[in-house]
Amino acid sequence: MLTHLRIKNFKAWQDTGDMRLAPLTVVFGTNSSGKSSLGHLLLALKQTVQSTDRKRALHLGDENTLVDLGTFDDCLFGHAPDRALEFTLRWRLPEPMVVRNAAGRDEAYEGNAMELRAAIGRDKVGQPQTNEFGYRLMQDARERLKIVHARKDNAGSLTSQPLKLVHAVGRKWPVEPPERFYRFTDRTLLRYQNADFLAEFALETERLLSQFFYLGPLRNYPRRQYGWAGDTPPDVGKLGEQTIAAILSAARDDRRLNRGPRKPLKRFDEFIAGWLKALGVIDNFEIKPVADGRKEYEVLVRTHPGTAQVKLTDVGFGVSQVLPALVQAFYAPPGSVVWMEQPEIHLHPLAQANLADAFISAVQAGEDGQPRETQLIIESHSEHFLTRLQRRVAEEVIRPEDVAIYYVKRKGPAAELEPLPVDMFGEITNWPPNFFGDEMGDIAARVRAAADLRKRQGRRAA
Repeated sequence: MLTHLRIKNFKAWQDTGDMRLAPLTVVFGTNSSGKSSLGHLLLALKQTVQSTDRKRALHLGDENTLVDLGTFDDCLFGHAPDRALEFTLRWRLPEPMVVRNAAGRDEAYEGNAMELRAAIGRDKVGQPQTNEFGYRLMQDARERLKIVHARKDNAGSLTSQPLKLVHAVGRKWPVEPPERFYRFTDRTLLRYQNADFLAEFALETERLLSQFFYLGPLRNYPRRQYGWAGDTPPDVGKLGEQTIAAILSAARDDRRLNRGPRKPLKRFDEFIAGWLKALGVIDNFEIKPVADGRKEYEVLVRTHPGTAQVKLTDVGFGVSQVLPALVQAFYAPPGSVVWMEQPEIHLHPLAQANLADAFISAVQAGEDGQPRETQLIIESHSEHFLTRLQRRVAEEVIRPEDVAIYYVKRKGPAAELEPLPVDMFGEITNWPPNFFGDEMGDIAARVRAAADLRKRQGRRAA
């Protein structure tokens, strides 16, 4: 699970400051304030890891990738080519890592968390170039081991503290400059007797980013039929295009989930149908093949008790838009980080509030007798979602430390991130002005307008 994020000189962000990430993190803000850029950088890191080009420092994207960020200059704050894009990721490891000195020394360094820090600049032709990256192996907040790989002109340097790297016999060649933002080259690893653990650090980064999933703000329109040939998609897709395939594959594999500790297990498709009903958007949900032996399926919905089933295309648009969000929250592999933009879009206020309960359940749910430990990072504009979340904190359904809330605003050309801490009573003490509009101002203006109208009507009557 990601625990901290910091970004400098990326898009609207000159510096986010240290951003604490909780199991359920919610980001609010005005339009074009910079909220989405936070997730877009993580998408760029993910698609870099997935790229077959080992020398590419950062894959900014194209028409076939998760996100297309344009040129490197487009990504830099203020489009200033002399700036370096910097970021820091810290995450909790699924299992403690122990690094032992393979050079015959009795040293061992154990940690339950890892931090990656990188600085990416611009090369002579305007492409991203890794200036420096480094890792810290940490035990909680205490540093146990630190590695820094930096570029110096056309050469490189590699330092390790407190473990000292020892040259292999006959391999005292110069250190290469870093290439990818997180990975040590094979030649660098061969240079030392005791550098094998550096490959483990890179593998941990790849594991983290391979389990990062994204759902965009607009999902695909519903269809009358969906094809499924038995594949198992890794996620629902950034447009929700694999949602039905995900449900069918999970049902075939007999995946069973519960809503939290000591709650009953249900088959995945029944589990999702139960949440759709709990949101108040339908009464019944079912996926059926159009005929025996066919690969085409139809999604049938009953909107109210006693009504006939109809196809997904024939009900309100909100059902098809929230379905991918629900499926993604529970379908992602255990330990995943899921970033969603506006999952509440096209939902009425009560359903938006109920969606908060679904997402609380998603970070508390279990599968196969074990906690799923899914992390959700939600971009939202919904006051109703936030109000329900505050209520559940006060009711002790979710702990305050398992929630992180932020408000993004613009301060001149730069975006600014304001934490909104929630206390044990569900209260936010530093509520930003006009967070969800000027409600009291609107009420006062309406009362004044109504009073003026009554006066004018009274004068006409006289």
